Amino acid sequence: MSDTATLAESHTEMTELILPNDTNNLGRALGGAVLHWMDICGAIAAMRFSNRQCVTASMDHVDFISAIDLGEVAVIEAYVFNVGRTSIDVKVDVRAENPKTDEERQTTTSFFTFVALDDDGRPTPVPRLSCPTDDEAALRDRAIDERAAQLEAVVERMDDWDGSEV
Repeated sequence: MSDTATLAESHTEMTELILPNDTNNLGRALGGAVLHWMDICGAIAAMRFSNRQCVTASMDHVDFISAIDLGEVAVIEAYVFNVGRTSIDVKVDVRAENPKTDEERQTTTSFFTFVALDDDGRPTPVPRLSCPTDDEAALRDRAIDERAAQLEAVVERMDDWDGSEV
């Protein structure tokens, strides 16, 4: 294992054509299917970064801000933006693409934490994150800021919640 790995080395992009089996009765992608794709894409990014098997430790809050319709393409992108000793933080973005018009729109974003495993299935150290280009550093900084803002918004909603919606 190398001492460092770059954000660019972790970059992963997947595409999924939205077919009837992955849709609800409104012809829109099932949330569970989208979450599944996000988890896979994030895990691949973490594995590319660490050169290790990685398992999902956590997934932050998810808001579905736009549906992905039958016949559209889901584009799932992920990259490592932070690391701990054995943990790897990955930002995962999903956008919808209409293949007939080339129009795109953001549908959701979340932040995952994965843990790298050694050959015995135990947590193992991961490389330090290197961002040798300005673009990589900007992506890392933006992801850190967006995750902090997302977590702050969730905490504020919880602070404002009085339990009356139950």
